[in-house]
Amino acid sequence: MIDALFVAGTDTDVGKTVASKAILNAFATKGLLTIGYKPVAAGCEFTEDGFRSSDALHLQEAATQDIAYDDVNPYALELPASPHIAAKKQDVDIDYQVLSEKLAKHKSNADVVLVEGAGGWRVPVSDEDYLSTWVKKEKLPVVLVVGIKLGCLNHAILTAEQIRADGLEIAGWVANRINPGTEHYNDIIEMLENKMAAPKIGEIPYLPSVKRNDLAKYIKPDLLLSN
Repeated sequence: MIDALFVAGTDTDVGKTVASKAILNAFATKGLLTIGYKPVAAGCEFTEDGFRSSDALHLQEAATQDIAYDDVNPYALELPASPHIAAKKQDVDIDYQVLSEKLAKHKSNADVVLVEGAGGWRVPVSDEDYLSTWVKKEKLPVVLVVGIKLGCLNHAILTAEQIRADGLEIAGWVANRINPGTEHYNDIIEMLENKMAAPKIGEIPYLPSVKRNDLAKYIKPDLLLSN
């Protein structure tokens, strides 16, 4: 059985956190011990406890294992920008060794660790490198989240091609309806089902305040757990 998954998006704001929460909710129905991990988050807000990412907080809440925020999100960056820009602004170097040590710790305390990325597949974390380099190093199977909108077919197919070119498995993909008015929705889903060469593990409808809902019913966890 898989012990960790990386959740990637076809772009920013396509619903990675929504899909991540849904997967964690679904795993919980199977009685699995889970940890949500957001290695790098930009656009964090300063609180009395320090910088906090709303996405990381959602992962922390949805997981079954209670761990410290700094273990959920070791790099909490304030500027709402690409991580390499936000990190540079705070004079922070994103260290892959730190990310790997946290991941190893999480694996020892959970059945499945769900790792949520930042932005798209090639999101930079420095002037020279990308978060995907670390994902490749860890050989994590990927769940690709497709925000259903105009242009998503191109983004999804290109991203899937690059993930495979990087030598990684796409364990499944999730369709997230981010715009209730998207035209030709069923046609888009049909083409994705034909072109992605990976199982569709979930389809999340447009829901007001979606992150406040239990989303387990929109995910088929057995399609992931059978890998």
